[in-house]
Amino acid sequence: MRIALIDPSLFTLPYDAALAAGLDARGHQVVLYGRTPDPGETPPPGLQLVPGFYRVAERRPVRALPRTLRLGVKGADHLASMLWLRRAVRAWRPDVLHFQWLPLPVIDRRFLPGLRRLAPLVLTVHDTDPFNGDPSAALQGIGATGAFGAFDRLIVHTASGRERLIAGGADPARVTVMPHGPLGTPVPAPAPDAMDGDVTFLLFGKIKPYKGADLLIEAFARVAEPLRRRARLRIVGKPYMDIQPLRTLAAAHGVDPGLEPRFVADPEIPALFGPGTVAVFPYREIEASGVLTLALSHGRPVIASRIGGFAETLTDGVHGALIATGDAPALAAAMTRLLTDRAWTAACARNAAALAAAVPDWPTIADSTVALYKAAPFNRELPAPMKIHPEQAPARSA
Repeated sequence: MRIALIDPSLFTLPYDAALAAGLDARGHQVVLYGRTPDPGETPPPGLQLVPGFYRVAERRPVRALPRTLRLGVKGADHLASMLWLRRAVRAWRPDVLHFQWLPLPVIDRRFLPGLRRLAPLVLTVHDTDPFNGDPSAALQGIGATGAFGAFDRLIVHTASGRERLIAGGADPARVTVMPHGPLGTPVPAPAPDAMDGDVTFLLFGKIKPYKGADLLIEAFARVAEPLRRRARLRIVGKPYMDIQPLRTLAAAHGVDPGLEPRFVADPEIPALFGPGTVAVFPYREIEASGVLTLALSHGRPVIASRIGGFAETLTDGVHGALIATGDAPALAAAMTRLLTDRAWTAACARNAAALAAAVPDWPTIADSTVALYKAAPFNRELPAPMKIHPEQAPARSA
């Protein structure tokens, strides 16, 4: 099949790349439509990325504008980008259009009916609560759920996500649960972890309000001071919020937040999840987490909110601890147990590694995804497609 993956802002580039690799391994041709990657955000070799989105908004002078002006420019640029996308897919004629995100549904939904006349539309709903309820993304959430009806198939990663979409009016026959595969470079099975040294509590990934970095700081401050001397925090990832309040909160509690607001390239990830690390997910909202698959594949014990994919994947007391959302005292208690009961912590690490081994690989997920593509109703006759993507054709000599 010829498969167009569409992730305008490259919100989930690691996921896009992993799915594309799985589809490629099964002999399918995949093109990813998105923006130009940021420095250090290098797509893996073999991924066909056509960067046609936000050619104006991503320029350095525009990025330097005040936020309101910058968002206005990006909104106009998104409209231009969708016009570009429509031209591009008309020329290439893919067999399916698989959206990963609708960054601006109030605009996107105007294009979906026309795109659906070209090929079946599939959407992976990474956040069944659009943008995880982030107030700063309120404009982006307008019309999000209403746009779901334009798609032939909707993919979610959890049973609870499927229930949420159906409760919101989605046709049950169109909603499919598809597992979230492992992210990052495959690692050898981790060696047994004695967890007898210092412990690092790691919150890794894009720093956003819903991920609860503030709760992690508050909880760490509640841990008894002698235990804190044997532990540290690390909050690592590219920030999508003002992080100064986190520094202020940590200073008020007299703790080091371990903030590293930066993009992390793939080669650095194994060191982040090294021995003695506990992966912490004090999220207020989540559907599924690619970072969780990283933590499990490295055999790391986990503390997570009892929601979404965490609740469906992890067992409290077996892989670590599940806690109520927003409960800093419960988070502190879980951290304290992991610091004091080292035999249990080591057992959780071993159980996490065993759980990772049961996660389907990407070629297997690709098989299920292609079966879903083929089940989407589509019987229109179209002109013969181009053999390669027009923007990837070799330049003609003069």
